[in-house]
Amino acid sequence: MFAPAENRTIITAGALSLGGIVLFVCLAVAALLLASGDFGNGTLFDAYIWRVTRFTLLQATLSTLLSVLLAIPIARALARRSAFPGRVWVLRLMALPLGLPVLVGALGLIEIWGRQGVLNTALAGLGLQQPVSIYGLFGILLAHVFFNMPLVARLFLSGLERIPPEYWRTSANLGMPAGAVFRFVEWPVLRGLLPGAAGLVFMLCATSFTLVLTLGGGPAASTIEVAIYQALRFDFDPQRAIALSALQIAMTGVLLLILARLATEPAEGATGGGAARRYDTGSGWSQVFDAGWILFALLFIGAPLITVLASGLSADLVKLAGDRTVHRALITSIVIAVLSALLCVTIAAAMIRAGGTVTARRHVPTLAKAFAGTITASTSLVLLVPPVVLGAGWFLLLRPFGDVARFAPAIVVAINALMALPFVHRILAPAMATHAARTDRLTASLGIRGFHRLRWIDLPPLRKPLLMAASFAMALSLGDLGAVALFGSQDMVTLPWLLYSRMGSYRTTDAAGLALFLGLLCLIFTMLGTAGDRRMPEGRNA
Repeated sequence: MFAPAENRTIITAGALSLGGIVLFVCLAVAALLLASGDFGNGTLFDAYIWRVTRFTLLQATLSTLLSVLLAIPIARALARRSAFPGRVWVLRLMALPLGLPVLVGALGLIEIWGRQGVLNTALAGLGLQQPVSIYGLFGILLAHVFFNMPLVARLFLSGLERIPPEYWRTSANLGMPAGAVFRFVEWPVLRGLLPGAAGLVFMLCATSFTLVLTLGGGPAASTIEVAIYQALRFDFDPQRAIALSALQIAMTGVLLLILARLATEPAEGATGGGAARRYDTGSGWSQVFDAGWILFALLFIGAPLITVLASGLSADLVKLAGDRTVHRALITSIVIAVLSALLCVTIAAAMIRAGGTVTARRHVPTLAKAFAGTITASTSLVLLVPPVVLGAGWFLLLRPFGDVARFAPAIVVAINALMALPFVHRILAPAMATHAARTDRLTASLGIRGFHRLRWIDLPPLRKPLLMAASFAMALSLGDLGAVALFGSQDMVTLPWLLYSRMGSYRTTDAAGLALFLGLLCLIFTMLGTAGDRRMPEGRNA
């Protein structure tokens, strides 16, 4: 609760932030639509676009199925074995892919599965002549599972750990076998979480860009976003880019509607509290089964990370550290990451505070409810209009004003801020809502407002979630290749773009060293997000 003048300031800041987001997205989409002139002539229905669309849906469907099917037994194994030595480190390892730059993970997978990787070297030692190829559909699926399976497993594990202890005692008293426990106790919880988890993974895979660009291996394995990038960057065919962008917006819009319809909250059973104790952990075969799945998760996730570290240490790090191109890319990446994080956190905080202010009354008007709902929906707008589509629209919009590279830094910062906005909003919204419920009435009665409220009341309890949100936004921006791929030039080179260029020119040793630099920089940003917290978090909720 604030004074009327302060309320107006808060609502105005939120409305301006909301208007800026909508304007930025709508201008990009309008530029694409206005440049269109002949959709009816078959541009949207030629064989190439249909082939790209089919492959996009195919790889997203298969990636989602594999991620979910592997996550279920891993989550069940971790839920059943809640006290084995090193369990907390297994959970922390599974959290690493969530904040790992995509190119670093891709390079680690190439070190294991590539033509000269560990697996093919071992197969050659056994006399097998046909190497495993990581490029194409197999590599895309492998990479998507590497990044998304740990996320789904942690979501499922959280749900299984919320099962009331009374359920486990009842199942033990009834003598339920393992199959019955899964069917009547675990599966109802997993079924409630499944639509949301699968929908999120499908959306991430359908709009995948960097992994497909790196591991696709050619035109036969292109997604819609990669095709948009190729149409603008190499073919300079705006018409095809427009058709693909329209198809991308339509497809992601339908996916978001389906996700909204399917998403349900899992049923929470009544419980008297207390720690849950499972009674289905004693079988020797179940122990072997669980150990096997946990070991699989460790190897599948940990092996690429170890190879990135080993390959990076074997590179000429001193030479890379003295390279002026690396210096420029490092400075550019850090500046873009910091600016995009500040912009993202500022916009998110302003909109969250505005939404809370207009709905703080006892009787909330319909217009105020609509405003608050629009704020929440706008934070996920980037899921409807992905970064490559935004980049394509602004590329066409800025082309008449001269060299697009002049505007590249500002556009990349804005796109990266929008990319991180859904995650930052989900970190800040609960913390700010709880803080407002605890302090608004008291600070209003004491007349504390403005800068004094911000310094003494708001910042101390919100410092940790603000730092966490900013560090997550910086890590996402630092590892991004989508916006830079369209606007990057010799005057604006980032670490991901330099790493991708070195990989494309087969300078794998340099690429390994750059991947190590990039991974360490993201680790530093992540550590900044937990500054002052003596307990290391066991996972990230975003």
